Amino acid sequence: MNTTNRLLSIDVFRGLTIAAMILVNYPGAYGKVYDPLEHSYWHGITPTDCIFPFFIFIVGVSIVLSYSKQLAAAKPKKEMVEKILVRGIKLYTIGLLLHYLPDLDFTRVDLFGVLQRIAFVFVICAILYLYTGWKTHAYIFGGLLLFYWIALCFIPTGEFSAGTIEMNQNFAFWFDRLLVAPELLGKHGWNAEGIFSTFPAIATGIAGMLAGHMIVKQKLTEKTVIWFFTAGALFVLAGSVWDWQFPINKKIWTSSFVLYTAGWASIVLAISLWLIDFMQFKNNVIARVGLIFGSNAIAIYVLADLFQTIYKYTHFQDFVYFGLVDSGMAEKGASLVWAIISVLSCFLVGYVLYRKKIFFKL
Repeated sequence: MNTTNRLLSIDVFRGLTIAAMILVNYPGAYGKVYDPLEHSYWHGITPTDCIFPFFIFIVGVSIVLSYSKQLAAAKPKKEMVEKILVRGIKLYTIGLLLHYLPDLDFTRVDLFGVLQRIAFVFVICAILYLYTGWKTHAYIFGGLLLFYWIALCFIPTGEFSAGTIEMNQNFAFWFDRLLVAPELLGKHGWNAEGIFSTFPAIATGIAGMLAGHMIVKQKLTEKTVIWFFTAGALFVLAGSVWDWQFPINKKIWTSSFVLYTAGWASIVLAISLWLIDFMQFKNNVIARVGLIFGSNAIAIYVLADLFQTIYKYTHFQDFVYFGLVDSGMAEKGASLVWAIISVLSCFLVGYVLYRKKIFFKL
């Protein structure tokens, strides 16, 4: 298969991930959510915990697919780095501003969040790609996982003994508080997207880059898809085994969490590549929805926060949610209905943008 053409499966994967983010981020009422749509409280994993690492994995894949073409066209690396840095700054700034929605509380400052982490991972992985090869990426991937494991499991501090991995008592939490004042780390005095846990998140991005290398170098063949399935299964197994000693934990992005979620991301990528780019199932409903969301992924992610602000201050959300509950629907069911409405709201705008060929690029 000719990989010079855009792989629609990547856009679909990215888009369905964004749609899933919106679905779990905007329920009708927090605390009234079905278990698979909740994040794990601490150790363990739910389907919802896989969404963010899936997106970062796709960021890694997209870096290789995009910048390999620019390098092949002999585009100056200095110019590329400048654009990478500008894009990272834009992502980070938008992430900062989104913290003020939907509550419009301008008295607090939160330096970290989802888009901020994406910005850091994107900038570091993109620059790594420009100046190093896939072997170096593989070494850095393994090195980051081992480094993080050693830090969290074998380095004591003055506040707790080595290997303490409890909420508010772990090396990542201690490191962040050492560098940043608690009031800048979120309303709880800590942040799941903080500084130290960004290191393993970079490893997740590199895992996606390694998948991108495979697509570019080996071309997209049946053998490549089988390799993604096999590698993914091995990563899931490795993450599950490591979980016995270093628990899978999304909030501090443990090394076992990286392996486990990167493994599932590889498997989902293989399924997407096979169904969409090999079997040409491009016009079914799921693929079209994914493509619409994926074509303006970050813009739609921002739009979801804007919609939520509007719905909150017009009381439309309360009207729908409590109206359903008062009519006899279970609270969790009503909460899910509202979450679906949030997704559909964003889809309608995304559909218009897609039909008019308007694509927002940072």
